[in-house]
Amino acid sequence: MTLTAPATMPAAVNRLTADDDLFLKLHSLYGNALVNQLAWRFDEPLPRDLLARFHAQLAQGFLARRVQPTRVPFARPYWLPATESLPLGWDTEPVADDEVLDWYFAQSRVDFDPETGRVWRLSAAPTAAGGTLVSLVTSHVASDGGAVLYAVGDALARLDESPDFATGSGSLVGTRPRNPLGANIIDAGRQLSAVAKGIRAAIATRDVTEPDRNPRPPLPELRLPSQWSPSDLVVQLDLTEWNTAAAKQSGTTNGLLIALGAGLLGRSGRVGDTAEIRVDIPHSMRTPDDPRANATTGLPISVPYRTGTPIDLPTIRTAVKRAATAYRDPATTPALQHLQPLQMILPRFVLRHFARTAKAPECLCTNLGETASGVAAFANHHASAVLMRPVVCTNDTTMFRQVEVGVNLSFSTDGHTITLAVTAADPDHFPTRTTLRELLTAELESWNLTPRFW
Repeated sequence: MTLTAPATMPAAVNRLTADDDLFLKLHSLYGNALVNQLAWRFDEPLPRDLLARFHAQLAQGFLARRVQPTRVPFARPYWLPATESLPLGWDTEPVADDEVLDWYFAQSRVDFDPETGRVWRLSAAPTAAGGTLVSLVTSHVASDGGAVLYAVGDALARLDESPDFATGSGSLVGTRPRNPLGANIIDAGRQLSAVAKGIRAAIATRDVTEPDRNPRPPLPELRLPSQWSPSDLVVQLDLTEWNTAAAKQSGTTNGLLIALGAGLLGRSGRVGDTAEIRVDIPHSMRTPDDPRANATTGLPISVPYRTGTPIDLPTIRTAVKRAATAYRDPATTPALQHLQPLQMILPRFVLRHFARTAKAPECLCTNLGETASGVAAFANHHASAVLMRPVVCTNDTTMFRQVEVGVNLSFSTDGHTITLAVTAADPDHFPTRTTLRELLTAELESWNLTPRFW
């Protein structure tokens, strides 16, 4: 993945991918149940004019895209430059230190509209200590984490220039076909061909399996309100201390992240002793000048959990390598992955049927490495912390139980300090932020890690 601006080039027709299409359909069913958030914490005040210029660049950049539907059956929709954007949010009330997490979570309450391009929102607030909080919330329909970092890096590099789709990252968004009817008919034919090819590949790989997820225990079921907000925390840790802990167990930085997620899930009682925990690891497929909104695949692995015993880090490293190798070869890719073209042409009522029984990841671990440090500077102002995470929004308590959401961990570092975001969306095993903090503290201490909570 690159954060540099693309060379100027004529825009091409940029059709939605299978992932874009899935997130678009889920948006039509559930609205903004899940959004991504890139957030900054500055120790000094930021001028409003600086953020206004940043907003203006984003409004002409890679995130500024809208879905253009097609009328030809089976032809994929495509991306066009956005016609609208949500205005810059500017709160005047200072945020107290113990309200920072609540302010960041509150920014997830936004209505996105992929067909106009209202798919991102920039907001800021002063802190009581004299600093500034900044949040960029984005719809997963129009961008994954790599797309957000790419768009933000380009916008920050152009703060002193006039916003222009043609010369910045917005040049990759896409354009309308010269002959829309003819182009859509051709694309429909290609999609039907891809469906046939995908079905053949799925049949050939029908014996390829993925790790199973653990069903959510029916009990305990706590007495909670009908609407519930997942428990979330942000913690900072020393990178040297983290790497030392991993090395003592013959593991890696990434392996320790996965072990923490699995250990937290087991410690909560969500899974029992001797469980094989399925952990999903997002893996970026983004290339230079990549126009895709979503270019991420998931690598599923199985992590053995034994109560009171540290999770074996070499086992995790071996499992990750095996999963990465398997997903590079179509012959060892699970059948469901080959059926993505078929998923794109299924009518919405069929998707709604499958959505009733769909399950969320029980453990999702995202390692952003040092990429977030590339978007830490706003002109001459450098953020004291950069946070990137998925935000699971407030929703029906029964819905969280039905889809069986577990824990999400998101890791980034500036080369010295780790910023770790943790979201736990099982209402009965992580009912409050206090519960999550107690469990996370115990898990970190078991690895001799010293947390500094926001």
